[in-house]
Amino acid sequence: MSGVTAADVLQALRDRGLTAGTAESCTGGLVAGELTSVPGSSDVVLGGVVSYAFSVKERLLGVPAEELDAHGAVTETCARLMAAGAKEAIGCDVAISVTGIAGPGGEEPGKPVGTVWLAVDAPGLVRAERHWFPGGRDEVRRQAVVAALELVMSAVRAIQS
Repeated sequence: MSGVTAADVLQALRDRGLTAGTAESCTGGLVAGELTSVPGSSDVVLGGVVSYAFSVKERLLGVPAEELDAHGAVTETCARLMAAGAKEAIGCDVAISVTGIAGPGGEEPGKPVGTVWLAVDAPGLVRAERHWFPGGRDEVRRQAVVAALELVMSAVRAIQS
């Protein structure tokens, strides 16, 4: 794991004049919580959507019911759609999404506990990553937060200033 902190991510966004938002499922708002734990984050973080239920992913983030019914929420497509939906709903420049199986239950064929998809939607850049995080529920969620911060930082660094 890198040493990227929420403060680092916020400063990188700030330096480029960008705002951020989140769309979270298995992390239940932990990414937004990590970002907003930094004093002064309100100039960068506009908000977040905790979309644990399919119905919320559909209504607030625009993920089609057909996609969720056919493939579930723990997919690259769902992560990308969640990030795009958050960007639109929140009105931010950069959105990060997290969807996965934190456990202890919920395992599906090809998707063991610890499977997490992340996506970032930023100006001129959309990137998604699949991870498998070992450990119990708390460990999976904590590792997903760290990976989300790293993905946002990577995307922000890639944006041409």
